[in-house]
Parts: sequence; structure tokens; C-alpha cells
Amino acid sequence: MIYKTILVVDDEESICRSLAGILSDEGYRVLTVGSGEEALKVIEEELPDLVLLDIWLPGIDGIETLKVIKRDYPQMQVVIMSGHGTIETAVKATKLGAFDFLEKPLSLEKMVLVINHALDLVRLEEENRLLKQKFPQDYELTGESRLILELKETISIVAPTNAWILIMGENGTGKELVARAIHKQSKRARKPFIEVNCAAIPEDLIESELFGHEKGAFTGATSAKKGKFDLANEGTLFLDEVADMSLKAQAKILRILQEKKFERVGGTKVIDTDVRVIAATNKDLEKEMEAGRFRQDLYYRLHVIPLTVPPLRERKDDIPLLVQRFLKEFSLKEGVENKAITEEALDRLMQHDWPGNVRELKNIIERLVIMTSDSVIRSEDIPPFIKPTVQDILEEEILSLHSFRTARVEFEKRFIARKLKETEGNISRTADLIGLERSNLHRKIKSYGLETKKG
Repeated sequence: MIYKTILVVDDEESICRSLAGILSDEGYRVLTVGSGEEALKVIEEELPDLVLLDIWLPGIDGIETLKVIKRDYPQMQVVIMSGHGTIETAVKATKLGAFDFLEKPLSLEKMVLVINHALDLVRLEEENRLLKQKFPQDYELTGESRLILELKETISIVAPTNAWILIMGENGTGKELVARAIHKQSKRARKPFIEVNCAAIPEDLIESELFGHEKGAFTGATSAKKGKFDLANEGTLFLDEVADMSLKAQAKILRILQEKKFERVGGTKVIDTDVRVIAATNKDLEKEMEAGRFRQDLYYRLHVIPLTVPPLRERKDDIPLLVQRFLKEFSLKEGVENKAITEEALDRLMQHDWPGNVRELKNIIERLVIMTSDSVIRSEDIPPFIKPTVQDILEEEILSLHSFRTARVEFEKRFIARKLKETEGNISRTADLIGLERSNLHRKIKSYGLETKKG
């Protein structure tokens, strides 16, 4: 297990020793230093989860040290300690960003409680930041088709394990949803789920994003930074579009999977990690290996349990459920009445092959919710590039003809054929229906070569 790290900053060695023993017994990893200068150096190298900081220190005092910490590491929680505490000092420390203020002699029970609350706040802030990026519904895998039910069953089997998983599928099929479903049903569900889009990060920054970096590791690295492996500790790291990583980054990933250790960019300290890696790709990794763009050993490491997310065209039975979900989601988002959709409009959506998969369908529904003024979405509201109806096709074919006479003949032929179909080929009923003499209708039927039955 990887423990949370607490840095104790106090110039009294006995206090450092005492707190180190108590906090270690509580399950924390404890570092101790005796000055503000030493504290800043350790923070730069170790990036602890919390700092217990004494006010009275040799060199720069606790207040000045606090200012530097909150300037360079604003998310880091700091608890101030003082044997000469005053209301004024406590207020000043709080205004500078301290989480709390503890008076000496310390109440050990209160200290442990404050530390636990501070670390809970760090976790909640991170979870809240991640949750705000998306609607909660975005985490659901929607569908009742055979392919999706089989996928859900497989997820329920593999999720509780710690096995590495490779998710394959076209763009827009919902590979991230599968990864989130695995995390949600795993033993790590209460720990972080950290996503890395490998295709969106420049190649020269991917290592820094994954492993973090030390101050001065490269131009622009003005302070140390934790990487995704740090942030995902004890949780799940989702490497989306893993085939877009450089071979150098792939080698480092492989090493972490094997040794569960890594170093930050520009650093030499080996850091332990406990992360479940789920990878996803829209590429054929076997072809990528043949081309020398993907490491074979990494492929076999990740390929312990392969999952394939089917394209939407292979599970069209799920389209009505997806449409209803997206209609509700975007109506809520736009603050409008929950919109309905007609059967004819839904049929139009069902006929489309959706090359962009669920993502394309979602974008279309969002567009319809915004652009349709009525509370009901009808067939004519569906964008023209979505597969047209038979009537649309016939109308376009007739309107594309340049001769008026040819267009009239074509229309007449199709009109009579349609009405004959409605009357099951009965000429007398058809003549009455369209207001034409039976003999005249019979001649037209014969000239157009239409099939009928007598009547």
C-alpha cells in the first residue's frame, strides 16, 4: 500500500520525533525537517500531501514559509502549529491559505482529526474537479442490445480484479465509458480515476504528464509537479489512444507495469506506485507493431484482457435508448422542456450508419435540442446529411430531372403506383380514389407497365 506523505516542520527535534511516531502509527509516511528552508527543498523533491508547519523557525519563519508554499503549490494543504498562538496569528495564517491552526502543547486527538479532514478535502476537491468536467450520465454505458449486454457482463467479471485491460474500438464508440464502468465496479472505485489522452499531449510533454517533473527539468518547469501516476495512486489510470505514445514513453510505461516504480522527469528518486492501468486504442495494434510503432512487449502486457466496443451500426437497437438519454440530458442542460421525438424522425436516425458512432449521435441530438423550437422533434428537423427517407429520395430524383414533361410522367407513374399499392391493385377503387376515369387509368397503367388485379 502507498501511504499519504506528511511533512513535519519544527525546530524541536523531540516534537518531530514524537509526531513521526504518532502519525506513522496512523498509517502516514512522515518526513521531518527543522527549518523553513529545508521544508521548501523537501516539498520540491517529495511533493507531500500535507505540511504540519511550526510558526517559530530559525531563518524564514512559518508565515513566510506558508506564503511560498501557497504561491508555488496552491493545492497543498498546510496546518500551522504554534506554542505562542494568538488570535491574530491564527487569522493571518488562515487568510494566507492555512487549512487550520493548532496550539501547542498539541492535542494529539485533535491533530489527527484535523489532518484527516485536510486530506479528505484534497481528495474531494480533486473528485469535484473531475466530476464538473462532465455530466454524471456520461459515465453510463447505455444499451440493451446483445453486444452491449455481453460487454456489460464481461465488465462485471473483470472489474473486481486488478488485471490490466486493453479496450479496442472505433472513435466515438465509448471506450472511456467502458473504462469508467470498470473503475466504478472495481475495488478501487473510491480512489481516483485519472484520464490521459495520449493523442492530445505533445510528444515532448507526454513523459512529464505521466511521471511528473522536477523543478528545472526543462524550460518552463519552474516548480516540481506530480504526474498522472502520482495523481492516480491506488486508483485507475486510463491511457486513451495509447498507440499515439512515443516508443520512449511506451518503454517507461512498460517498466512501471513491471516494477511499479518510476522517476519524475529530471529526477533520480524512485517513487513507488500502485495504479491499475486501462489502455484504449482505435488502431490495429498488431499492424502498429509490424510497422515498428508499438512495442510488442507492452502489447502483451496490456493485452491480458482485451475488450472490444462495437460500433453503433452493429447495435442499432440501442439507438432509441441513446436518443432518449441524450434528449433528457441536453434538455436539462439547455433549461428547456424535455423534448420528444416522433417515430418518423427516430426511423430516420435508425437508417443512418453513424460513421462517428455514439459521439456523432450525441452531437446530432444536442443540435436538435438547441435548433428545434417546438417541443417535438419531427422528421423534417433531422439534418439532410442523415440518411433521407424514401420520400425524400423520390422527390430529389424527380426534381433533378430537367424536362418538365419527363418529370410529370415520372411523377404520374410513381403516384399511380403508390395509390395502386394502397388499394392492393384494385383499379376501380384506385380510379375512385384519385378521381380518374377507370378506362383512362387502365390505359396509363398499361403504358407504365404497372401490375394490378382486376376490379
